[in-house]
Amino acid sequence: MALSDEEQRLLAQMEAALAAEDPKLVNALRGTGVRRVHRRRAAVAGVGFFLGLALLVAGISLKNDVVSIVVSVLGFVVMVAASVVAIYSWQHVGGPGAESAQTPDRATSAQGSRGGGDQGFMNKMEERWRKRRDESGF
Repeated sequence: MALSDEEQRLLAQMEAALAAEDPKLVNALRGTGVRRVHRRRAAVAGVGFFLGLALLVAGISLKNDVVSIVVSVLGFVVMVAASVVAIYSWQHVGGPGAESAQTPDRATSAQGSRGGGDQGFMNKMEERWRKRRDESGF
């Protein structure tokens, strides 16, 4: 159900007041700054991975044995380092709450009671679906 013009105007006023009062909170809730940095870092790590792959292939194709081994090992090390940085950064890109602490549901599911957390999620989604269906009149 869409907001009326009056409700949209009030919401815009509240957002503007919150942004003026506490810009750090607004930035943290949006998460654009931190996610943008991690997304950029993951992209650079992807480029670094392909650079390491190119070094590895170039090292294999060289004729000199010592230089070939050094370049190949260097390429492999660059690939591994880029992979670690990419995985670490991509984990932090996540959704809107990625930079905040884990929620209690998430913490318990990570500790082993995975089935209960998934069932709670499914129940919430079913309830939202029922509300939408009831509100729309179908």
